[in-house]
Amino acid sequence: MNHLSKKPIDAYGSDYSRPCRAIRSSRRALRFSLAILIATSAIAAVADDPVELKLGSDEWPPFTGGPGSERAAIELVHTALDRAGIQASTEIVEWKAVEIGIRRGEFDGSAAMWRTEEREKVLLFSKPYLENRLVLIGRTGSDVSATRVVDLAGKRVAAVGRYAYGEAVEEATGVLFVNSRNDQDSLDKLLAEEVDYMLVDELVARHLLTFQTEEATAKLEIGIKPLVRRMLHFAVRRDVPNADKIVSAFDAEIPQMLGDGTYARILQVGWIRVDTDGDGLYELIPLGEDVAALTPGTVYDVFGEMPEDVPPEKQRIKIQGNIYEGWDAIPDRYKLPPTSAGGDTSFKLGTTVAILKF
Repeated sequence: MNHLSKKPIDAYGSDYSRPCRAIRSSRRALRFSLAILIATSAIAAVADDPVELKLGSDEWPPFTGGPGSERAAIELVHTALDRAGIQASTEIVEWKAVEIGIRRGEFDGSAAMWRTEEREKVLLFSKPYLENRLVLIGRTGSDVSATRVVDLAGKRVAAVGRYAYGEAVEEATGVLFVNSRNDQDSLDKLLAEEVDYMLVDELVARHLLTFQTEEATAKLEIGIKPLVRRMLHFAVRRDVPNADKIVSAFDAEIPQMLGDGTYARILQVGWIRVDTDGDGLYELIPLGEDVAALTPGTVYDVFGEMPEDVPPEKQRIKIQGNIYEGWDAIPDRYKLPPTSAGGDTSFKLGTTVAILKF
């Protein structure tokens, strides 16, 4: 279930000559390398002065929650910080308590926040490490072609924490929102015909199609066009000692996690697509070192997206730091059954998205 998006003109457009594209890619790669060098220095500085952060978040599945719940964003942030030598814990409270706690100095920051001018007065934000994308799900036979939330006027729509998605949802005049405790509650309401649709993050929809294919395709229609998109950041109070170095160290770890498969393992989405080296070209990254005997199927786009007319097997694939131009170029030694139990479709309950009951 890939998104449709315009391709970056400087990477794939026809308006530039090959030499021009090569120069642009080289410059981007150089800037990327310099950023990594600066961030690596920040990691060394933080390591010399051990830090333990107390972060705050609310219950917002599948991104934030307590241990043993669905908390993909917290797992990504804690892992990146740990790799940088920074210990962190997250307390789950109401969102208002998170904001008050940050202002009072009770929390050092948050693992999952959207960037606003008002928040920037108090917090230093990382580069985005995840994109929230809200898609539409209806019962089989439903029309899920809406491209905006306001297109659902007159419809009953189940949503979890809809306040968190901003104006596009909050100001959708005429939409009859029904609050849900979690995605399972939304699904129950949908199947019981208490609502017409449910709004879920694309990550949830992808897990349904990957791990519960038979049930999902028999009972649901799942939209492919995100109705809402927001970039997610890690944030630290500006007055926390070495706040700038902490953020830089975090920023340095995310590209490494994207490139070595850690990011994909935490999200448990199989293949991901992202620009790992800042050259403007996207690479496919497998969940682990082994890529199995089959070519990539559906791919999770982390940020930028490739046009749908480029099959996954024809795209650039990165394995153990090496980039191969298409599936056929990958050495056979990598095309083995995945070593993790359950294959490359296995996932960890409690860190990403739980199985939904139909």
